[in-house]
Amino acid sequence: MRVAHEPAGSASMLEDLLQQDGLKVETIPEKKGILFLKHVEYRLASQHFTLPVTRRFSDFAAFHALLLQRFIYRMVPPLPPKRVLKGVWNHKSERHFIESRRRGLQRFMSLVMRHPILSGDELVKVFMTASSAEVQVKMQESFKRMGDEYITCPLSTIVNRFMPDDIQAQTETNREFICSMLSSFHKLRDVTERMSQRSRENSTDLIMFGKDLRALGKKAQPPQVASAAPSWQNHRQSIHGLSEEFRILADMAALQGEKEEDEVVERLSLFLDLLQSYKDLCDRHGSGVLLEHQRVQQRRPDSLIELLEQPESRLTQQENAILAMELRSYFSLFCLHQETQLVFTHLPLTTNILGAFIQSQIQGHKEMGEFWNELLPKLNTIFEGNPRISASPPRSPCRRIIFP
Repeated sequence: MRVAHEPAGSASMLEDLLQQDGLKVETIPEKKGILFLKHVEYRLASQHFTLPVTRRFSDFAAFHALLLQRFIYRMVPPLPPKRVLKGVWNHKSERHFIESRRRGLQRFMSLVMRHPILSGDELVKVFMTASSAEVQVKMQESFKRMGDEYITCPLSTIVNRFMPDDIQAQTETNREFICSMLSSFHKLRDVTERMSQRSRENSTDLIMFGKDLRALGKKAQPPQVASAAPSWQNHRQSIHGLSEEFRILADMAALQGEKEEDEVVERLSLFLDLLQSYKDLCDRHGSGVLLEHQRVQQRRPDSLIELLEQPESRLTQQENAILAMELRSYFSLFCLHQETQLVFTHLPLTTNILGAFIQSQIQGHKEMGEFWNELLPKLNTIFEGNPRISASPPRSPCRRIIFP
């Protein structure tokens, strides 16, 4: 595994990992099944496998469960949650749920395909090639043949030779650092989600503003208005025409929200899933090692008399169990060390995410600002001679910032 030999954060290694992620998860528009038993299917297409396959969420769940059994000492990405029936379930909320789940499945598969160990396993090959009717059975058969990674790894009994002397201290320090990053990036993702939502809300408000302008331009005027304000008729028609400008602005705001969702929020969510899978691995490592120690202690004889009364074969079995527990503990620690290096290799992506966030804000505000500036002269044309409307935009009180 290259993680053990290349320095953490190696640019060449990160590029290699990202090239492994050539998989797309798409929702098949038409549901399958009958009546109330209809379900959504997903189409998986990968540059590493010849033909695309279709999978149900239950197939992903079975795949995820088997990955956890086979690679209990590795980072297994989280699946999106199952449907929770709360509140009123309508077409709009269902569509939002299906898209949210699709995004979660895309992140799950991306992280699996990027993982140097998981991506090359037979389970992944079966999941990406077996027919829809046989995929779960084929995966079960594959796992029964192989067992977990400790059994099939040729280095499992000698990994203690490759670990640094202060591995325990390093592990605890790295765990605290990555868990603190998880908390911080959760907050960043929540902020960017709210910003994306505000862009969509801004789009809705601009649509309503345009509709109100259109309604204002269509209102019939009393005869007194024609004599008191003879130019209102022309103004009313022009105001009606401005409603189309606000529809364009609404589309721009909606597009800004989509860009923020795709280019920033989704990238942050992918990085968060990576960090969450590391935290889950640390939890499994701590509880798993402790549980194995407890089980071995329970098998040990309590006294010298009990020790002498036990047959030699049973003593040998207990000694073998203790040795296997120690070897598995070393292997678990070794894998955790490798997975830590894998997380560190992905850290440069945070710079890319922040850069995408800044660029999306610059581009979005620039385009909308230009359109608003083009709208101001049109208002001057409508209300020609009105001294309250200035053709030049107001100056910003903030000092201008020049981006390199």
